[in-house]
Amino acid sequence: MPTPTVDLPFLDITAPDFRFDSPAVAAAREANWCAATPMGLIVLRYAEMHQLLRDPRLAQNGERYLELMGISNGPLFDWFVPMILHRRGSDHLQLRRLVSKAFAPRMIEGLRPFMRNVATELTETLADRDECEFMADFADPMPVRVMSALLGVPVADYDLFRRWSTDVGLVFSFHLPQVRARVEEAVIGLHTYVDSLIEQRRVDPREDLLSALIAAEESGNRLSTEDLRNLAVTLVFAGHDTTRNQLGLALTTFAAHPEQWRLLGAHPELVPQAVEEVMRWAPSVPTNFRFAVEDFDLQGVHIPTGTFVMLGTQAASRDPRVLSNGDRFDITLPRETPHLTFGGGPHFCVGAATARAEIAESLIVLTSRLGPPSITGHVPWRPPTALYGPESLPLRFERR
Repeated sequence: MPTPTVDLPFLDITAPDFRFDSPAVAAAREANWCAATPMGLIVLRYAEMHQLLRDPRLAQNGERYLELMGISNGPLFDWFVPMILHRRGSDHLQLRRLVSKAFAPRMIEGLRPFMRNVATELTETLADRDECEFMADFADPMPVRVMSALLGVPVADYDLFRRWSTDVGLVFSFHLPQVRARVEEAVIGLHTYVDSLIEQRRVDPREDLLSALIAAEESGNRLSTEDLRNLAVTLVFAGHDTTRNQLGLALTTFAAHPEQWRLLGAHPELVPQAVEEVMRWAPSVPTNFRFAVEDFDLQGVHIPTGTFVMLGTQAASRDPRVLSNGDRFDITLPRETPHLTFGGGPHFCVGAATARAEIAESLIVLTSRLGPPSITGHVPWRPPTALYGPESLPLRFERR
């Protein structure tokens, strides 16, 4: 634990009822730029989070994180530790350049008609029903179909991919020791499947992301089979689970603000701004994890080497010091400060454009075809320290 030179508020982020939009978090943010937790520190204010996202004294360290969870070997360890999120320096830069080539804007823009068609097809299944389970009926299949199309996964395997990617996303939960077997089963399944797909694409390349990753080259270097496998598995869960949860969070937010839904339906030109506001207000990645790689002091707090530091995306994105009306959801307000949902610095999310495009196409179709949603039953939530969102979401849409 860090040794503060000032009194820090305490937040029990491991409590079952903990939420980042709670009055307790807002009060802690007012008291100091960070709070103590059972795990380490959590950063709550925008300026400090913006700074620390780019601070080389903090690093993502998959091995240290898993050790914190009591895991030091096995399939999960072998995948998680060398993933792109945990690379540093020139190793990370080279890998990121190769991946960025495969995520070229023309590829993402070329997928928009496909995204619109999928969103339209899924929305049509909701239009004539009294109620739906939005996560199963829309939020799950939308990103699975897009990511599967990106990687060239056959339609028949969509459900398998969906289950695996959902389970892999639990790696970021502080309850990981309890679900380790489930996550490892998904990692093994994805590894086996992706290895087969890589071999197919080496022999028969296509117009898909996996073929582009295989062909990508930087300074004479190509991705190894191990890096290809690791990246593909990472992209599957990151491309599916984060967007799935963000769509669920968008709908729960609009259910609480039906006038904003109606406004968006009447003014589709607001969609890009609405996407940013949804991700600011209720991000599916409410925290980023780092470890201190050296001792340092910041604004009265001493942070020793090895300290676990969480960067509180949701709390920072509502910080009244930099966002006027930050505690208000409003798609018409141009925000003077960008949200931090996609991180920052060298680890800024490489799939940000894909996620934005999927959510935008979904909102365009849903708001043009359906009236505002209302929640009709109990909504179980994933742990807020993991990839956050509703497990299920019973909705009724107002008839047009």
